[in-house]
Amino acid sequence: MFIVTAKEMYDIDHCTMQKIGFGKLLMENAGREVARKISQRARVTDKLLVVVGPGNNGGDGFVVARTLLNEQFDVKVLQAVPDEKLSEQVQFYKNLYHACGGEYVAFDGDGAWKKAIAEADIVVDALLGIGIKGAVRKGLDAVVTCINERAKKVLAVDIPSGLPADEGLTDFTAVKADETIIIAAPKISTFLPHTAGYYGKWEVVSIGHPAKLFAKSATRFIADSNYFQRTMPKRNLDAHKGSHGKGLVIGGSDHMPGSFAMTLRAALRAGAGLITAASTEKVIDGIANLTPEAMYQTIASNDGWLTTGDLPLDGKDAVAIGIGMGRHADTAKLLQKAVNASACPLIIDGDGLYHLQNNLHLLKQRKHPTILTPHMGEMARLLQVDISELAIKPFHYAKVFAEKYNVYIVLKGRFTIITAPDGRQAVNTTGNQGLAKGGSGDVLTGIVLSMVMQPQSIFQALCNACFVHGMSADLQIASGHTYYDLLATDVIEGIAGVYRHFLDPKNS
Repeated sequence: MFIVTAKEMYDIDHCTMQKIGFGKLLMENAGREVARKISQRARVTDKLLVVVGPGNNGGDGFVVARTLLNEQFDVKVLQAVPDEKLSEQVQFYKNLYHACGGEYVAFDGDGAWKKAIAEADIVVDALLGIGIKGAVRKGLDAVVTCINERAKKVLAVDIPSGLPADEGLTDFTAVKADETIIIAAPKISTFLPHTAGYYGKWEVVSIGHPAKLFAKSATRFIADSNYFQRTMPKRNLDAHKGSHGKGLVIGGSDHMPGSFAMTLRAALRAGAGLITAASTEKVIDGIANLTPEAMYQTIASNDGWLTTGDLPLDGKDAVAIGIGMGRHADTAKLLQKAVNASACPLIIDGDGLYHLQNNLHLLKQRKHPTILTPHMGEMARLLQVDISELAIKPFHYAKVFAEKYNVYIVLKGRFTIITAPDGRQAVNTTGNQGLAKGGSGDVLTGIVLSMVMQPQSIFQALCNACFVHGMSADLQIASGHTYYDLLATDVIEGIAGVYRHFLDPKNS
């Protein structure tokens, strides 16, 4: 499923209507699909009020109202603009609604329209579409405010009115929907921290756009279960431990051994063939019995912190560094050495990202893939911007950084954004608030390490790793855990359930 900007959606609409030849049929399809979804949610005894505006969303609204009317629902239309403001196409669909006997609520100064909003069981928001880029104009802003203050339940058509479709905008007044029926493809604002909540629950309906237009226009998509099932490599009957990667994890300290242990166990549980753990002698003594499947190599340490000794990099298919490593001066040198010397994919997480902020120039010199897995705070530090600025433009900033330093970015959050050096981006929507605990990121790093060593592209590996990590948490919640008690170690144990549920057990 592709994710689009407002311009991309406009271009796809235009090509579908004009070049492909759908014409008015596209708006008819949109309204009918939204009406079908509403009919699944509403009772025939419910009072429905469809609020329409001047643009294409208003046209969709008239089709919704007419379709529901013809299915015997109690529906009325509140037209929030005069007729002369309606486009020709919207006026066409208004005439059809009127000819079918549709009723209206007058939009005037006596406040009857406010009462109609308050009395409706469901308000269908078809006031404004994806074209808005600033504040809602005077008059319509009163409608948005009234819907937010008085409506019992709000179902938005395509996008909540007043909400920007794109990133980077914070000055807006928008409808807060309980549910949104998104038409054709999610817009970027569906996945931004400051705008996602306005959508409520959402789902996407297809209305006939040719798939090739999205593939041509959009560079972002949702890495969902279909993508995972299509791209996750199958295991051969004659496979051996070397077939599935020889990985190395560098990290840990005498002061923080736990996160290191979780990364090791997650990598093995996710399917890595061989994992070597390189850490201090004390860390290895403490965790070896927890993960006996791993191999261990001691690195020189100073007061419990790793120092720049020999690293067992030869023959490794991927390396992860930074987990529980600490922010000591010696560990900064260790990171530099790993960046310079590793001749395979390198995953940098945790304290490795802290040290990286002063060594970004090293990334451009690497000839092998580099993967960074920051959360918002770590990414903001790398970019030297405020977290608040990053949060309103995460797609933009991740893409700029990935292209500049030739790295892959896994920007962790409610909706994790995966970005490739060539600018491709994917969003992972699995996972839940139970992951908001220490250790969750360490588990993800282990899964990433395992995935990048399997026969798939780095980008596919990152998408699949994020899917498995989040889906494990989702399945654990569904099977008895709660958002309160879920632990990172539970997520590790849940990996097997993801594979069983989504992959053919004979091949996985």
